[in-house]
Amino acid sequence: MSKRLEDKVIVITGATKGIGKGIAYICAQEGAKIVVSGRNKTAGQLVVEEVTSKYGTEAIFIQTDISTEAACQELIQASAKHFGRIDGLVNNAGIFPRGTILETSEELFDSIFDVNIKGAFFCSKYAIKEMLKTGGGSIVQIGSTNAYKGMENLVAYSCSKGALLTLNKSIAAHFAKQKIRSNWITVGWVASEGEVELHESMGMNEQKLHEWAESVIPTGKMQTAEDMAYGVVYLLADESNQVTGTELHINGGLEL
Repeated sequence: MSKRLEDKVIVITGATKGIGKGIAYICAQEGAKIVVSGRNKTAGQLVVEEVTSKYGTEAIFIQTDISTEAACQELIQASAKHFGRIDGLVNNAGIFPRGTILETSEELFDSIFDVNIKGAFFCSKYAIKEMLKTGGGSIVQIGSTNAYKGMENLVAYSCSKGALLTLNKSIAAHFAKQKIRSNWITVGWVASEGEVELHESMGMNEQKLHEWAESVIPTGKMQTAEDMAYGVVYLLADESNQVTGTELHINGGLEL
């Protein structure tokens, strides 16, 4: 039985930890060739080693800070040069510093938007250019429930995800005829490394975080990186060739 992403080249931003790393593993399990992108070279190389040894597929690490157009261009072009094509892009990289609108400085606002939307915008731009050369491809935008309303202390992050949702709709609407699709995943509450570290810094250990989240999420449990990854695989695979511009909620019913 063939794997769902057999020989597809998938670029994943922010793939050195958390949700991005989980996506890299599940895509590799389904036969994809993986470009692991992120800022941490040591962590990125470990993901590559795990992918190649455990799943037997090819993977490379490209150290990138996607907060500039030049870095996004370099990432996509280096990926295409190495593998000869790009079939999928997962815009996963994101940062989520806390701050209400009254607390958010211009510097904080710009840092969030540089990664969360500028990075996704320009990675998409250059990925689309490569996909046009090879007959199409699929882009997956890793979104958030915060795009629809947002928590009081995540206002800049929420706005950045709202912009990402608009980017998703725009790409889907204007590149469908070229067989380039864009879809969005609404991430629920995942106990990623960053989420755990953040709450530990505020005096809440991982067990307490789970207990709190489980009392709020309608399905009664936090989501996992793997939950997100299975949705990503579907949106990257040929079986979803008629799916574009959609919003796939993988959030346990949270904030619907």
